[in-house]
Amino acid sequence: MSFSESGRIVIAGAGGMVGRVLAAQARRQGREVLALTSADWDITDASAAARFVEGGDVVINCAAFTAVDAAEADQARAHAVNADGPAHIARACAAAGAGLIHISTDYVFSGTQRRPYDIDDPTGPVNVYGRTKLAGEAAVHAALPGACVVRTAWVYEGADGTDFAAAMRRAAAGDGTVDVVADQIGSPTYVGDLVAALLQIAGGGVSAPLLHAANAGEASRFDQARAVFEAVGADPERVRPVGSDRHPRPAPRPPYSALSGRRSTEAGLTPLRPWREALHAALAAAGPHRPIPSTP
Repeated sequence: MSFSESGRIVIAGAGGMVGRVLAAQARRQGREVLALTSADWDITDASAAARFVEGGDVVINCAAFTAVDAAEADQARAHAVNADGPAHIARACAAAGAGLIHISTDYVFSGTQRRPYDIDDPTGPVNVYGRTKLAGEAAVHAALPGACVVRTAWVYEGADGTDFAAAMRRAAAGDGTVDVVADQIGSPTYVGDLVAALLQIAGGGVSAPLLHAANAGEASRFDQARAVFEAVGADPERVRPVGSDRHPRPAPRPPYSALSGRRSTEAGLTPLRPWREALHAALAAAGPHRPIPSTP
């Protein structure tokens, strides 16, 4: 399905990082935006989508259960949000004559290969989060074959939030060393660049059922952390590499999940810039670090 440059953009999950930045950038472009948080629109409610979706809309689903470790203990909730919810949205879009862009993840891959994953590489998620997101992809396309599923990876803003780059920025402002895993490799992606890609798709001209949108190149978490320290003028030697076994988590992570943008570029999507360049831009846009005040 090709999307309309003049259609209203309806955002599910507008309270999260991607949804919030998406709404702001879309409005700056002059698009009409209906931004709905999870409190406004519970996507697990099968009847809710019909109250918001109209013909000609472009719905962008940013809502997801993204707590990877928590998903292991609450599989039913993860499936409701990541698989059933997108299916409800897709059916409502099909009924109304609206377009749909659904955000998915690099965690649909197993991590067993050592080259960036292309769109048509075999999937094989290793945790509940990845399995429910893969089920969401299938459910969306079953209900609305013209929908566009966009996989991305390791999304961050770099300001004073909870994302990895923001956490490393806070660590860089302190003292001492920081141990960071060096055996998980992926595609760090600046939320501003991801949102630009989503808006390009929403504006028409990129028509594909499945795309990858991540900053170019690959990095370990250790690489990314050191790059943050360097960018803010801290000593990168304070970041020390460790194995994942030093930080055991309930959910296994794919050891390698970098995404290739080759096929997406062929489909007309503007390539996302290299990850280091994007990181420097993100940290510059974030401005100086503001320490969180201590509670008396």
